[in-house]
Amino acid sequence: MAEIKVPELAESISEGTIAQWLKQPGDYVEQGEYLLELETDKVNVELTAEESGVLQEVLKDSGDTVQVGEIIGTISEGAGESSAPAPSEKAESKEEKQAEPAAQEVSEEAQTEAKSRTIASPSARKLAREKGIDLSQIPTGDPLGRVRKHDVEAYEKPASKPAPQQKQQQPKAQKGQQSFDKPVEVQKMSRRRQTIAKRLVEVQQTSAMLTTFNEVDMSAVMNLRKRRKDQFLEQNEVKLGFMSFFTKAVVAALKKYPLLNAEIQGDELIVKKFYDIGIAVAADEGLVVPVVRDADRLTFAGIEKEIGELAKKARNNKLTLSELQGGSFTITNGGTFGSLMSTPILNSPQVGILGMHKIQLRPVAIDEERFENRPMMYLALSYDHRIVDGKEAVGFLVTIKNLLEDPEQLLLEG
Repeated sequence: MAEIKVPELAESISEGTIAQWLKQPGDYVEQGEYLLELETDKVNVELTAEESGVLQEVLKDSGDTVQVGEIIGTISEGAGESSAPAPSEKAESKEEKQAEPAAQEVSEEAQTEAKSRTIASPSARKLAREKGIDLSQIPTGDPLGRVRKHDVEAYEKPASKPAPQQKQQQPKAQKGQQSFDKPVEVQKMSRRRQTIAKRLVEVQQTSAMLTTFNEVDMSAVMNLRKRRKDQFLEQNEVKLGFMSFFTKAVVAALKKYPLLNAEIQGDELIVKKFYDIGIAVAADEGLVVPVVRDADRLTFAGIEKEIGELAKKARNNKLTLSELQGGSFTITNGGTFGSLMSTPILNSPQVGILGMHKIQLRPVAIDEERFENRPMMYLALSYDHRIVDGKEAVGFLVTIKNLLEDPEQLLLEG
């Protein structure tokens, strides 16, 4: 009998929540086949069978919180596999010989059923459950037959007879909760959403967070992109976006103001001599911050490619824990959703985060008599006032502004 245990996930993760079992008791599973989806604070993980056999027992259900190393089920090893009889087995009874073909037939059916089960990504399974769609009915272009999230989104469920309407029951209010007389829908927060909520509150309770603002004229960057975009795409096979400019400017400003690239541990400051820049990405399960490693050593094209790959993984729920850990500073872009101004919250234990916003034409004074409409963006820098003073924070933001308004300087910065 093989035990199914929750594996070591990462140094900072000690528990998770079972999102769903992909196999049920009595199902035959091959070694390496997916057994269940485990939701952690940062990513979803698919656990595989370490032995071939029949899933004998499930000790934890979907929605249960489980600890690393905890036994959550068992597999009867070798069930369903055929083997040559030992010499001592040749003297078996007539009844046992008659039963053998039937047992082999059941085993073959179990294996055929296991192999015919639909393989799908965790995000695809989640979306299919929400839409009530049978995964086996969804066509996919994947060469291995794996159903992806976009396959589910593109599939239209055939019209079915509506189920009889049931009387909606009002949820019972627990102690300290408000009760409602009108219809409401109760939704359980996902583990990741619970973690995001907890950490955002912790940041505001444990740091002296302050935000300073400035604005940048994006004319020079936009003109440079317009002149160079075709050549850049042809040479690098990636588009020249805004994020590479901002990442380069942030790295240059961090070198000038190193305390914004630090963190607090007890009564000590850890000033980082590397530049791993987190890029906030909005995913279906909540905001995630994958990290562009050694951004100071990357070219503009290298940064654009890395951000593109990380964003793609975030949308498909394929980010690994290593891609989410260890950043030294974060950039978030609310402008992609139309935000004109906001106050970003620190990504603990980091002490600085830069907020980008929507580029909008505004009249700008050229001199005492002339005005011009310029593409302007508000910048917001949130910082931990415990170690970063206002003078440094303002200087940091002004440095970024100056570099973006004269982007050729970024080339000299390397």
